[in-house]
Parts: sequence; structure tokens; C-alpha cells
Amino acid sequence: MIQTAERLAQTREYYFSRKLKEVDHLKAIGKPIINLGVGSPDIQPPADVIKSMIAATADDKAHQYQPYAGIREFREGIRSFYASHYEVALDVDKEILPLMGSKEGIMHISMAFVNPGDEVLVPDPGYPTYAAVTRLVQAKPVNYDLKAKHDWQPDLDQLAALVTPRTKLMWINYPHMPTGANAKEEMIRSLIEFAKQHNILIVNDNPYSLILSDKPFSLLRFVDHNVQLLELNSLSKSFNMAGWRIGMLCGDEDLIKSVVQVKSNMDSGMFYPIQKGATAALAASSSWISELDEKYAHRRRLIWELCDQLGLSYDKNTSGLFVWARIKADIKAEELSDRLLHEHDMFVTPGTVFGDQGKAYMRFSLCVGSNQIRECLGRTKAFEV
Repeated sequence: MIQTAERLAQTREYYFSRKLKEVDHLKAIGKPIINLGVGSPDIQPPADVIKSMIAATADDKAHQYQPYAGIREFREGIRSFYASHYEVALDVDKEILPLMGSKEGIMHISMAFVNPGDEVLVPDPGYPTYAAVTRLVQAKPVNYDLKAKHDWQPDLDQLAALVTPRTKLMWINYPHMPTGANAKEEMIRSLIEFAKQHNILIVNDNPYSLILSDKPFSLLRFVDHNVQLLELNSLSKSFNMAGWRIGMLCGDEDLIKSVVQVKSNMDSGMFYPIQKGATAALAASSSWISELDEKYAHRRRLIWELCDQLGLSYDKNTSGLFVWARIKADIKAEELSDRLLHEHDMFVTPGTVFGDQGKAYMRFSLCVGSNQIRECLGRTKAFEV
């Protein structure tokens, strides 16, 4: 038996990869499982997206290798998108790098800047991939706590105590997943000063900023000539294109060049029709975005009703694609998740997936139709912890 690389000893299979096998098995044996756990949009992208993608398949160059930095039309679409939604001006040739989804970007950024033995600041609760990729590049993830009493914002005093000479990079994620917390401007400015003081690269992972948000947030709005920042963004959530695997990295020119050194050795460009479809998505009208928000707002009200029925509390002043609900009873998140799955045929993600700070929470996805949420309300009408 060939021995696996040592790096795998520190990395488990992604939670949803494992858990959804169990969910699929239950469905296969006839259980009517409703999946409230995964943020995979169930609504179609804008109509022009599909039309543009299909039309592009007939282009003479559609099936050839594409530029490593994406076609210029797509980069121009990203530039216009950032200008209109975030009031951020980007250089189309120097500060934009299309990606095959932001998950790819997490790996490429880590490979470009993090050495074995370096330390990476990772939010808790937070997206598990930050820590997993850090371990895969043989660096050390160092958790910094986000707590409800601080509105899920970093505690700079704690960060100062965690920093060492090996601290290289810090992941932030606003609007925050899983909590839905929005970034506070004062905190961001303080965090940037902190990063300059300690020579730490800050990367904001930003796939949720257009969803249920009055003013979309971008870290790049805070750039000045003394700081280097990067921001990942994605079409997966905002434009219902998760399966397309398409996103972007934006920010400092020199940092982008370093990531290109990695990326250009890992792939040979993205499928041309996908880039054309993505360009159409980025130009979607504000009315389409508003209509999508109305659908999610309606679903969110139903999820709040479900949380009330289950005895969970939640914050209504949030953004993004999830409801983060606190368990008030004396029951562990994993136990509650399993009870809902096996007794009520519904899957809800336990907060422990996202770190120790999530052990008293459950995460509900809005990527489920209203009728299915009503069905969950019916199934749990007599629920008791």
C-alpha cells in the first residue's frame, strides 16, 4: 500500500462531502430528506447568462485554451461590477484575476504566500477550508475568536496576543459566514492598521455581499498606498452559479502577479462559454438582484419561524445566505442536527462544523423553496428538545 503524504494526516475529508453521503443514503432508502444545510442556490441565474453561455459554444475559439488571466471581456465585467456595486476602481490588466471559484483562490493564495511552518490567522467560527488549506501547505492555522458579544468582529487585543514572527496571513470573511454579521468600518480600519504594523497579508473572502445587504461591502474600498490587500469574490451565491465554478481575485498588482505564478502552473484557462456567461451575470440589472433578495427575505422569515418553533434564537440584522441560530436548550449542536435528520427528515448544519465558537449554534440555508420550509414547520410542530 502506497503511503499517503504526511500532510493528509492533518486534514479530514470536507464535512459536507462526508455528511451528504449519509443524507444521500437516507434519500436512497426512501427517506424524504429536506436539505436545509447546504448553501447551493436552487434558483436559476439571470436568463441572459444561459443565453450567452450557449451562444458562446458556437464561437470559433470556444474550445481552445483560454488566457490564464481570463478573457479581457470578463475582466472588464469584473471591473464594472466592482465600480457599480462597491465603488472600487480596479485596473483591468493588473488588479483582477478570474478564478475557477473562490475555493481555488484560497489554495493558490496559500501556496503563493505561506511557507511550511508559517502561521495563518483563521476565524472561529469560519469557513473550514481556510484551516484545511493552511494545513495542506504545511503551515499552522491559528484560530481567532469571533463572538456574539462583539457582534462577530475580531478582538484586536486577542489578535495581538496571537501574533508571532511567523504570522503571515489573516483570513477575514464579511459578510461573515456562518453568522451573517456585517463588517464594521471602524473595525476594518483598525484591522488594516494592525496588519501594517505586523506585516500581515489580509484576505477578505467575499461571496455573500450582494445577498440581503443594503450596502455591499468590499475590503478594497479601504486600500491606500501603504497597504496590500486581496479580496476573493464569487458568482456562486450572488448569481446562483455555484456549479459553474467561477469567481475572481482582486487587489494589489504585485500580489496578483504572485498568485498567477501558482495558477498558471495549475490550469490552462477557463472554458470560454463559462466566462461569457459570467460576463453577462455581472451585468445583471439591479431589479434582478432586488427580486432575488425578495425571495430570500421571504424564505428567511419562514426560517425564523422554524427557529422559533425549535426554540432557537437569531439576529435579524444580518446579510448573506444563512440563518445562524443559537440553541437555548441543553443539547449539543451535533445531537440536535442528528435528531432533526433521523426523527424529522431534515438536515441542518451543526455550528461545530465552523469551529469551537459554533458549538451552541445551528446554520440554516436559504437555498430551499418556501414550500419545503413550510413542510419542515409541519414536521416539527410538536418538537421538544
